[in-house]
Amino acid sequence: MPVAALHRPPVAVGAGRRSARHQARFALRASSLEASSAAVTVTVNESAAAGAAVESKEKVQEDNEGLAVKEEEQERGRLEVLYDDGFGSVTVKDYFAAAKLLCRDDDGGPPRWFSPVECGRPAVDDAPLLLFLPGMDGVGTGLILHHKSFGQVIFEVRCLHIPVNDRTPFEGLIQTVEKSIKHEHGLSPDRPIYLVGDSFGGSLAVAVAARNPQIDLILILVNPATSFAKTPLQPVLPLLESMPSEFHVTVPYLLSFIMGDPLKMAAVSIENNLSPPETLQKLSDSLTSMLPLLSELSDIIPRDTLLWKLKLLKAGAAYANSRLHAVQAEVLLLASGKDNLLPSGEEADRLFKALKNCRVRYFKDNGHTLLLEDGVNLLSVIKGANMYRRGRQRDFVTDYLPPTLSEFKQTFDVDHKLFHLALSPVMMSTLKNGKIVRGLAGVPDKGPVLFVGYHALMGIELSPLYEEFLREKKTIVRGMAHPFLFGKKFESSRQEISRLDTVSMYGGLPVTPINMYRLFERNEFVLLYPGGVREALHRKGEEYKLFWPDQPEFVRMAARFGVTIIPFGCVGEDDVLELVLDYNDQKNIPGLREWIESINKEAERVRDSVKGEDGNQDMYLPALLPKVPGRFYYLFGQPIEMKGMNNLVRDRKRANEVYLRIKSEVEEIMSYLKRKREEDPYRSIGQRVLYQATWGASAQVPTFEP
Repeated sequence: MPVAALHRPPVAVGAGRRSARHQARFALRASSLEASSAAVTVTVNESAAAGAAVESKEKVQEDNEGLAVKEEEQERGRLEVLYDDGFGSVTVKDYFAAAKLLCRDDDGGPPRWFSPVECGRPAVDDAPLLLFLPGMDGVGTGLILHHKSFGQVIFEVRCLHIPVNDRTPFEGLIQTVEKSIKHEHGLSPDRPIYLVGDSFGGSLAVAVAARNPQIDLILILVNPATSFAKTPLQPVLPLLESMPSEFHVTVPYLLSFIMGDPLKMAAVSIENNLSPPETLQKLSDSLTSMLPLLSELSDIIPRDTLLWKLKLLKAGAAYANSRLHAVQAEVLLLASGKDNLLPSGEEADRLFKALKNCRVRYFKDNGHTLLLEDGVNLLSVIKGANMYRRGRQRDFVTDYLPPTLSEFKQTFDVDHKLFHLALSPVMMSTLKNGKIVRGLAGVPDKGPVLFVGYHALMGIELSPLYEEFLREKKTIVRGMAHPFLFGKKFESSRQEISRLDTVSMYGGLPVTPINMYRLFERNEFVLLYPGGVREALHRKGEEYKLFWPDQPEFVRMAARFGVTIIPFGCVGEDDVLELVLDYNDQKNIPGLREWIESINKEAERVRDSVKGEDGNQDMYLPALLPKVPGRFYYLFGQPIEMKGMNNLVRDRKRANEVYLRIKSEVEEIMSYLKRKREEDPYRSIGQRVLYQATWGASAQVPTFEP
């Protein structure tokens, strides 16, 4: 890694590919910096909303004209699905190497900004600015594991470096950051500015946000030191002040084990597919090579600097805590459960209540140095929490970032691996001539494509579907989902990364007519479930029953854009889960009844105009018991080409006929799969285990002949 290049000023490299406005803005920015030296997964289709979009297409077209320039620019920097973001290729050893070099070349000047070479320059004008505010070390390389993944077109990254011998007081550091964000805001008032504050940097970020409510800031606080007054080290701090200088070399070793989890830091970049002995050997080698580097902390934080930083921590916490009420910015707080330096879990509880617009992601098994530990991909966390945006409001269509190769491997080769092995899903599709084949050969390679089908209990079918389309087609399927999934009303101060974050990462977005319209405009693959919540949270005995309202409007919108509609079905939920307490049972249980009423009272209603059970979109959490897993089967039906059928936009009768045809095909597909699975010799998990034990774990298990 070219660490020395960390010092380079932010000049406009590759400016020939950029607009004159962007070049001018970059030149102004560079000169300014030099002058300052500074719960339930439920995907739904709201058919009535789609109809409203068709009826008012002139209004939608007018709205889209205002987005045309923005989308054209973003298209230039549009990321490929499963692109290599480089996450996992940098380790803690690189952090020490960069920190050592920065400290060695330190001229004792004032705090300053640098742009990491690995991040490169964003290819689009409106990539948001991200300013990293370091922790107690002050070096500014604490984000080094994430530099590459933040590059491409995602962020324009700059990091604050506070020289070892600098003694700028807390308010002086505030002014350094303020000068930069005010200058940037003046150049691009609609571009958000991210402040990633690590530990001490968290206090600094809160203070800056409190003093600048007029600037569009997004705070990412990582174990913020606003809780420094409650640190378990309080009894030890007087001893550090009185400790003779010759004993200071022992302090870095103490701090390193208190601040982070050495095993998690050593595990960075170790592959997940190694055998246990190989993993243990790699971990041992990494830990052995990392431990000698801890002595270098005494150069990064010498005795006098440590004492000064402790005073800064105290002053920063007091300053930030006195101004929490003034913070208007969006806040994403990352808290560790095994933070031995700060009570970060309890601080998450406090700040979640104190800050007006705060979301939390809790990492119960991580230590204080969260950004340097294995398994924590900051970009994935931001994406999962829907906190990435390029303008004043998040645009779920154009601000969406596709999954990276490292995210795909983490999700499907680690997190969901056992689940998918247990289900052994069978994917089949139908060619244009009606022949059924295994795999997705019958699905078009290019959009716009609309998948319409049955929504299994709790959306259990989604994860294998996402994986297969990514592996075989390298395509993201954008699921139109209930707005409930993207809100924060029901999150807590100890909210861990959940299945809802995964839905957002893999393309989920709220169902609105304009979102559907714009996805079709961009030739996307779109997933719709007309049965919605009622289907995914069905009652006992209702598996494989469709709850589709009599509203064919999505057909009319598909005709408007010449979309290819593919009806599909999946069976297998009754071989995996047993529904113990359903909606009707829980409505008769005191306590649960009131809970259901309260969450549905606050949740956004999406189908109030539909009468009867088809319109009952009440949320609840089914009580389930696992079964010895059977197998999941998917079949994508014969494509229905809507190109050249513009007359359906105004002909409701014919549109309804197509709608009923699609519904009938979905029912026939599920009947076919339920019948054919009886012929599968490998429907039982025992038979599949024996087959893979013979032919290898990666071998595709056979199934029935279509």
